[in-house]
Order: sequence, then C-alpha cells, then structure tokens
Amino acid sequence: MYSSPFNSFQGSSSSPAMEQNNEDMEQLNYNEERVDEMSEEEIEIIEDDGNEGGQQVDGDGGAGPFEKKQRKKKSSIWDELTEVVLDNGTVKVKCNHCKKLFTKSTTGATSQHKRHLTSCLQRKMAIGEQSKQKQQVLSFTEGGSDGITSITNFSYNHAKVRELASHMILAHEYPFSMMEHVVFNKFMKAVSPFYKKINWPTVKEDCMSTYTIEKRKLKSLLKGASRISITTDLWKSGQKIQYMVVIGHFIDSDWVLQKRVLNFCNVPPPHTGVIIADALMQDGLGQLGGVIDVVREGIKYLNNSESRLLEFAKIKKQLQLPSKKLILDCPTRWNSTYLMLASGLEFKDVFPRYADIDPGFHYVPTDFEWMKVEEVCKFLGIFHEITDMISGFEYPTANIFLLELYRIKELLNEKALDPFEHIRAMAGSMFAKFDKYWGESNVLLSLGTILDPRYKMFLINHGFPVIYGEDATLRFIAEIRDILYELYNEYVDCHVVSHSEQQQRQVVKRRQNEGSTSSSKKQKMTAPAVLTGKEKFHMHVSEIDRAPPEKSDLDVYLEEIRYACDARANLDVLGWWKGKRLRFPILSRMAADILSVLVTTVASESTFSAGGRVIDDRRASMSVETVQMLLCGNDWIRSLYGLKNKSRESLDVAESITFEEFELPESFND
Repeated sequence: MYSSPFNSFQGSSSSPAMEQNNEDMEQLNYNEERVDEMSEEEIEIIEDDGNEGGQQVDGDGGAGPFEKKQRKKKSSIWDELTEVVLDNGTVKVKCNHCKKLFTKSTTGATSQHKRHLTSCLQRKMAIGEQSKQKQQVLSFTEGGSDGITSITNFSYNHAKVRELASHMILAHEYPFSMMEHVVFNKFMKAVSPFYKKINWPTVKEDCMSTYTIEKRKLKSLLKGASRISITTDLWKSGQKIQYMVVIGHFIDSDWVLQKRVLNFCNVPPPHTGVIIADALMQDGLGQLGGVIDVVREGIKYLNNSESRLLEFAKIKKQLQLPSKKLILDCPTRWNSTYLMLASGLEFKDVFPRYADIDPGFHYVPTDFEWMKVEEVCKFLGIFHEITDMISGFEYPTANIFLLELYRIKELLNEKALDPFEHIRAMAGSMFAKFDKYWGESNVLLSLGTILDPRYKMFLINHGFPVIYGEDATLRFIAEIRDILYELYNEYVDCHVVSHSEQQQRQVVKRRQNEGSTSSSKKQKMTAPAVLTGKEKFHMHVSEIDRAPPEKSDLDVYLEEIRYACDARANLDVLGWWKGKRLRFPILSRMAADILSVLVTTVASESTFSAGGRVIDDRRASMSVETVQMLLCGNDWIRSLYGLKNKSRESLDVAESITFEEFELPESFND
C-alpha cells in the first residue's frame, strides 16, 4: 500500500511516485512540516499542482449526468499575474496591470501577490472601466399579434434546447441523424457558442418523452369534449406492415373544430375504400376510348426531344395561342387525366400542323374525337371543381356537401338526355354509381345542411326532388324531419338530467359552505332552517327552466328566416352557432356535435401522406412503436404550434406528382 500525494497532509511521507523525483519529495516534505503555518490559498495551490495531470475531481460539486466533468481550476489570481524569466534566469511574477515584478515563492505561496492585486491602482482603474463597458447578453422574446417584443437576460438552457429539438424533429419530419450533421452543428455554434451537440440516440429518447407529455395533454383535452367523431383509414407501408390511423374530431371550448390523431397502429390486411369521385370520374373518362392514349402518347413523344418542343412551340406562336404548358397525366388519377385533356384541347390545332413536319408523330386525334373530349371535359369540369373544394378544406364538414351533391345529380339528369350517344352512355354508367352510394337518404349530409343557417329546410325541399325524384321526395323529407326531432329530444333529455345534477351539486356545495361557516362561528341551530326570499325565487326559476317551453329551440330556429349572405362568402357556421349558444343552448350543442362529423377521408389521408415520408426505404427497420411516436407526435406538435397540415395533394408521397407540366421553350413564347 502506498498513499498518493493528495494524502501527504495526513501523515504519509513517502510513495513510489515521490522517489522518482527527489526535488518534488523535498518540496512536499517541506510543505508537510509547515502545513499549520500555510494559508488556505497556499494549500489550494499545492492541491491544484498535484492535479495537473488532468484527473477528474469528484465530490459534492460533481457534474450532473448530462454535464462533462471538469478538473479543479487553479487560483483565479493567475488570470492577472504572469510568470516571466529574466535574462539571468531568475523567475519572477509580473502584475499584468502595473507590470511590477515580484519574487516567486519557492513554496508556491501567493499571499503577497493577492495583497498587491488588492491595492494595485492600475487594476482598480481597469476594473472600473470594464464595469462601465460590460453589458449583459440580452434575449428578445417575440410577442403576439400586437408585435410587442420583450427583452430579458439571456441564459443558455440546454434542456430547453433539447425539448425544442424534439419538437422540430417531430413537426418537420426530420431524421434523428440531422442533429449530428456537421454543418447543422456549425450553424448552431454560430448562433450560440454555448450550444452542445445532441446525438441521435438522445434526440430519439427526447422525442419519446415529448410524445408521452403531449399524449397526457391530449387525454386532458378530450375530457372536455361532449362527443368525439372518429374517422379511420387503412394504409400499407413499404415495410409490408398494415397501419390504421384513428382520428378524433371534436369542438373545443372556444367552438373551434379540432382534429387530433388518436392512434397510428398496425392492423391485419385492410379493406380498400372506394372514393365516390374516383368511381364517377373513371366511368366518365372510360367513354372516351382510345383518344386518351393518343393525347398521352403524343405529349410523351414531344417531351422526349427539346427540338420537338421548339417546333411545337413555334407553331403555337404562329397560331397566337395563349397557353404555354402541356400536361402529362398519371394514368391512375382521374383528375390529372382530366387536366391533360383540358390542356390538350388548347393545342388541338397545333397537333395536325406538327404532324405535317414530323413524319414520326402519329398522335393526332380526329375532329370527332376532339369534340368528344371537349364535351366530356365540359361535363366533368364540375366534378373537378367539387373535388378541389372538398380537398381544399382541412375539415370538410357535412353542411357543405348536399349542395354539390344536388348539382351533380342535376347534371347527370341533363346529360342523360344529351344528343350525343357517348355522353348519354357516360351519364348512364355514372348514374349507376350515384344510385349505389346515394340511392337512399343520407342522414348526416341532410342534418348538417339543416343546421347551416343559410339553408335550413330550404335546400332539402329544393334538392331532394332532383336527387330522389318527385314521387319519393315527400317520404325522404318526412324521414329526415322525424330523425331531426328525435335526435333533438335526446339532447333535451340529456340537458334536463345534466341541469338537475348541477342543481344538486350546487345545493350540496351550499350546505357544506353553510356548515363550515356555522362551525367556524360556533353557532348552534336552535330553530328549523328558513329559506330566504332569494333561495325561494331561485327554486321557482329552476322549476320553470325544467318545464318544457311552448316552442322548442328547434322550432324557433326552423321558423325564423334563413341567414342571408353573399353566395361566394364562406360562412363560419360554428362561429354563428357560438354566437347563438345562449339563445339556443340545446340546439347549439347538437349542431356542434353534428358539424364535427367529417364525411370524407381527407384528414386521414393527410396523416398517411406524412407516414409515407416517415417510413421511407431508409427507415424500413423502424419499430411499430417508433412509427406510432413519430406520426402521432407530428400531429400533436403541429397542433401545439398552430401549424396547419398541407393539402393532401402536396403531402402524398406516392402520388405527390399526379401530373407533369412541360413549359414550352421561352424563345417562342409571346
């Protein structure tokens, strides 16, 4: 056994390390002999010198789990003193302020140097000047919409940086490895020299912590919702794993329609859904026969050569046509095929002229085929507009659909009598699909329309004869009206029960308060309790409130004139009901619940689009739990910061490029 130099003050006087250096041995023995005479500063210097090898010092002031351990520092006086060697080899200590030289103590004592620094005039002057010029680092915090910015003292918080880094990874779907990118870390160091690199295992763990925190917040938020509408959709990833997304839709306390992903989990092989618009449009385009292939192959032929596009653009300029783009479709997407044909129509006079100068161009539709394309595009244009309208809403609620559904059926009725056979055939095949989906009264769409103050029963009375025919109209209208009142009565019953329970809670609370007050005042009840006039009146009003009114909220709402506004205006229906919630307390609650029900899969598909990016080929080995954390966390963090999801079209990875646009060479453009 041998003791280290750090234990020399406890009676140990020798060690193998000391025997290697006689000079050090003598110095330490001398220090041991005069330890009682040494100051704390001198002892600290000796201990520091003994730790110059870079050993880590542990103790009560040790580093935390996320901090790098540091060796103990030397005395701070050496920040203002410098050792210098004179020409004769003598070692002196020079004051950095007044340049005065002092003898260096052979024992390492610094008391005389410390006394000098305390009285050094030049040092005092320098410290005074520095205190005038020194400024604290300030942090600017952006305010709200009012633009006010607050200024606070800056303090680097690495824990907060890690939290926000996890938010960034989840919200923007960045890979975990981004935190280790070289240039990113250089950028962060430039922003703040205090920044510490975060490795990918750490940020993954932080993302999981954020997911857990936001999940707890979501559970608390959902407790305040009276009803939650659930939508689900199924999706297959490149991992060969089937996933299902579960999304909840509800109205919050501010009457704002909210959407939250509740779960993203793997399920057995799914059943694929059919979108009504896709089914209708494919049947319509099927009536065009081979003309679609002719236009598609012609555009491909032109795009394969820059010289061909130049010649095509030259003819376009000669004909003074305004359009500058050709569109090539994705054959499996009806909307892109429609756009390709619609744009091709603008160049129908260019196709035959280009064929005259290029013998290899065999893609020229006949005049009759172009006529068929034109008629079909006119007819299907309304479907394209409706699809854009539905996809453009982040939350397409039930009240916006019946009006467009009525318009589709009206067009089908017209085209069923069209003089062109191919149009009649197209309308007939689309009729079959329409009746398959809407042959019976759709309750949700109808109720949503009635609870839109712009329509009420007016649109039902006007649109049902077109959709269902004159003979069945009265039956369907009566059915919808019965369902409407039956549902409203259920809400009335719930309201009465809730009101009664609230009254009981108030009575119990009042009695508890009275008992507490009596106990505190040490009063004894010597006579039966007597109701005050205020209490009797409150009970009387409560009985009136529970009694059914002569006219219900629903009766009053339907009898009033509809809300008039410009046809192009977008009415905030939920905002309208929020303003009427005191006048129609029961009906407004019912309207909020019905309007929170979505009737398309747009919201679900946007989540799966994000899933396509998260679970790409590079991440095929991710566990199901990690996928769930990333997809749910993405939705929750974006909601936290008020970031809206992009449209389905721009989000969908597998189908993000539904068509290609070819800009004709500028040298021949107008």
